[in-house]
Amino acid sequence: MAQKGWKEISLAGLVADPGNSVAYETGTWRAFRPVIDFDKCTHCMFCWIYCPDGTIMVEDSKVLGVDLKHCKGCGICATECPRKAIIMVEEAKAQRG
Repeated sequence: MAQKGWKEISLAGLVADPGNSVAYETGTWRAFRPVIDFDKCTHCMFCWIYCPDGTIMVEDSKVLGVDLKHCKGCGICATECPRKAIIMVEEAKAQRG
């Protein structure tokens, strides 16, 4: 998909084609990534509720992980987790190992 220049973008950033966010991988913006400690996680779903980007992956009311292609690393999930089961790790350190 070719990127639009500033002249082609709608006035005030109006989203004329809703539901298209899955087509844009925004995970490369991240400086920190969430890491879930499943030994601490009680699947309370607070991370899922509060994530502004809907990147918490859930199946059968269980947290499975984070969609890192779309997670921007804001840390809201870690802040809201009552069990402190999510920590934010520097992206460069997480990629190394």
